[in-house]
Amino acid sequence: MSFGRFLKERMGGIILFAVCAVIYFVTFALYHFPLRAVLYPTYFCALILLGTLFFRYRSQRRKHEQLELLKQLPETLHETLEEWQEQDDEDYQEILRLLQEKRLAEKQESQNRFADAMEYFTTWVHQIKTPIASMRLRLESEDSAFARGISEDLFRIESYVEMVLTYLRLDGGSSDYVFKKTELDGVVKGCLRKYARQFIGRGIKLVYEPVEISVVSDEKWLSFVMEQLLSNALKYTQQGSVTIEMRGSDTLCIRDTGIGIAAEDLPRIFEKGYTGYNGRMDKRASGLGLYLCKRICENLGIQITAESVLGEGTSFYLKFDLDKKIFE
Repeated sequence: MSFGRFLKERMGGIILFAVCAVIYFVTFALYHFPLRAVLYPTYFCALILLGTLFFRYRSQRRKHEQLELLKQLPETLHETLEEWQEQDDEDYQEILRLLQEKRLAEKQESQNRFADAMEYFTTWVHQIKTPIASMRLRLESEDSAFARGISEDLFRIESYVEMVLTYLRLDGGSSDYVFKKTELDGVVKGCLRKYARQFIGRGIKLVYEPVEISVVSDEKWLSFVMEQLLSNALKYTQQGSVTIEMRGSDTLCIRDTGIGIAAEDLPRIFEKGYTGYNGRMDKRASGLGLYLCKRICENLGIQITAESVLGEGTSFYLKFDLDKKIFE
């Protein structure tokens, strides 16, 4: 609050004081009284008025600053407000206290609802995996184009189910990251085994040589990132190859020869729900896969970037912090 605004808001009282002083001066002048008799009292009253305005301004400014902080709504800020003497200030504090209690109650209710939803969907995901696994076992005894098609659909369903569970865990504040020394080859090979049928069935060539490096990371979350990048590479590569190789000593590259990403879409591919040109062509795209990859990489301390040329292919880079310690 500026001092000018403070004076402007109290201009009525100041004008009233000036009018009263003028009336006294005029009255003394009409009766030919010495003007000093009113000048000195007026001078001291003006000093008292200025002093009162100054201290009132300091009090109002401090109050204004506290109310500005209150806009941030920390849960215990209302407890730090000073005890004001005026009744309206006490009323305002009581209103703030009631609003804060209501906000905390709504926050707790929202957290409870989210926890219930999280529990339900987590249970649902684990339950739905059972019939999926049963259907997969039945299909393994058949070798036909129909069975292979159904098996591929089941694989996609499993991927979508896993994506839902990952999304819920990520936004649920879960902190089940277990950082340990992890062989990158083990993670890559596990993901490749999972997508082996996709490579074979679609005739996509895999170019991969063991990278033979260790990183400090969480194997489960890192595997999810790798699977999403491989899934995208296979989804948008009709023919050609997918290459997994190291770039330098700390960067893993996953490169495909697919349809590529438009230049105007590339800066936004990690945004939540953004699908771009490719997503408009593929109606099944949700725009969540790369968003989740970005969020997980941030939590793992991995820098993820992408390069692409439309019609030629896309490369994703995972840059690891090789100096990362387990205790971090």
